[in-house]
Amino acid sequence: MSTHPSPAQPQSASLTATGLVFAWPDGTPVFDDFQIAVGPGRTGLVGVNGSGKSTLLKLLAGELSPTGGKVKAAGSIGYLPQNLVLDTGLRVDAALEIAGKRAALHAIEAGDASEANFDAVGDDWDVEERARATLDGLGLGHIGLDRTIGEVSGGESVLLRLAALLLRRPDVLLLDEPTNNLDRYARQRLYDAVSAWSGVLVVVSHDRELLERVDQIADLRDGEVRWYGGTFSQYEEALAVEQEAAERMVRVAEADVQKQKRELADAQVKLARRKRYGQKMYDQKREPKIVMGLRKRSAQESAGKHRIMHTEKLKEARERLGEAEELVREDAEIRIELPYTTVHPGRGVLRVRELEMPYGAGLPGEFELRGPERVALTGRNGAGKTTLLRTIAGQLEPVSGEVEKLVTTRFLPQRLDVLDDTLSVAQNVALLAPNATNNLIRARLARFLFKGAKADQAVGTLSGGERFRATLAALLLADPAPQLLMLDEPTNNLDLASVRQLTEALRAYEGALIVASHDEPFLESIGITRRLHLGAEPADGPEPADEEEAAVAE
Repeated sequence: MSTHPSPAQPQSASLTATGLVFAWPDGTPVFDDFQIAVGPGRTGLVGVNGSGKSTLLKLLAGELSPTGGKVKAAGSIGYLPQNLVLDTGLRVDAALEIAGKRAALHAIEAGDASEANFDAVGDDWDVEERARATLDGLGLGHIGLDRTIGEVSGGESVLLRLAALLLRRPDVLLLDEPTNNLDRYARQRLYDAVSAWSGVLVVVSHDRELLERVDQIADLRDGEVRWYGGTFSQYEEALAVEQEAAERMVRVAEADVQKQKRELADAQVKLARRKRYGQKMYDQKREPKIVMGLRKRSAQESAGKHRIMHTEKLKEARERLGEAEELVREDAEIRIELPYTTVHPGRGVLRVRELEMPYGAGLPGEFELRGPERVALTGRNGAGKTTLLRTIAGQLEPVSGEVEKLVTTRFLPQRLDVLDDTLSVAQNVALLAPNATNNLIRARLARFLFKGAKADQAVGTLSGGERFRATLAALLLADPAPQLLMLDEPTNNLDLASVRQLTEALRAYEGALIVASHDEPFLESIGITRRLHLGAEPADGPEPADEEEAAVAE
């Protein structure tokens, strides 16, 4: 039995955008005469943060309106946004968009045979069975249809939204970073759903495992899409070949520019010699004046043509060099030098004793952090990782127990709601570092790739990855600098280049770290020294229904 419904008309479904024009309210352009056409199959949409991936999905889904061009869909569209916000009081059946049909079905079963109830049900008499089968297929079989969103974890709410889309059976499915907040069990469920999809699917993701399940890669760069057949690994191989060829072209073009410079210099020396010789002959009057005048004009014309020819050749060589250099990708890297974050070995950083937290989560016994330790906070969705970090950060009051912070602490939450959307990146940093001069703030922001006008851009207009980078910059550049940095799922919303940048930034950070993450390769790359695991770790089966089932085992 398939628990991941496929669209009704996969072969006829398609999605196209022609002449698409879009800019943000402040005038920042995103697309100009953009074209894309997607047919049946699974497409991975990749590109550096800020290239417009999420914006493009919103335009395709109808969430944003272009200022020019049009979007045409052959079939219905289902869209899973990157930042999903659901009403915590909403019931699960309402989140699945089947509450009306369920109510009508139950009314009919109770004897109310009104026409309105039959119209509400339509032909969907097995809606509850399909809903439960879909939830079960996504590892959510333990969640009842009458529960509320507030009783499930962030990762479970993402899967619930996906379940709602699957129940609708859209012809086109658009997913924006769907593995955000999902533990490895939930991710596997989502991978299975994507692998089973036979309609049109476009997914934006930094998750390599997910991108290994697509049929083609669409690389969005500089307002254009380039297509690569196959999975992400095959895309990387093709890109590596392209970049090697591009770098070779640059070397050839550079050599040609140098050659043309030498030839132009040689030509200018020869022409100067001819000019001096001609002037000498003219001064000595060895030939009639009219003949010498003709020779002089002819020599000048010849010299002019010769100079123009070599100048044009040099210009063309430089143009070829410019074209070759444009093909070489140079993604800038974050550079961090923060000596005041240093924590010496053995120094006490954090003590937590017999902690009982809101929502039933707890950390019994004593947990102590000393020196520049790097702790990975792990556990399944709903185990209480975010609750623990928020409690340590002081955003939640513990029910009982004690949290003692011995150094300056900063917390980077999943939702990245630390900054003021209406202020620029530089203004946000200034709020956290009031004693720093404007020049110092801008010099430090440049290390986080916010240079010039980019530092003056309003935070509300930044992409997910840019917003993360701005938030990280603001926290690390705060006064005083944090010696304990807590990160909650920091690789969410980041493309692979940005994950690499974050990794390098954290490697350079000399304070203590607590990182909640399901991204094992990332945790390994930042040099985790110890792990704190919340909740049970079953071999398989459903995740804990809520944080009340969380326990700690180090």
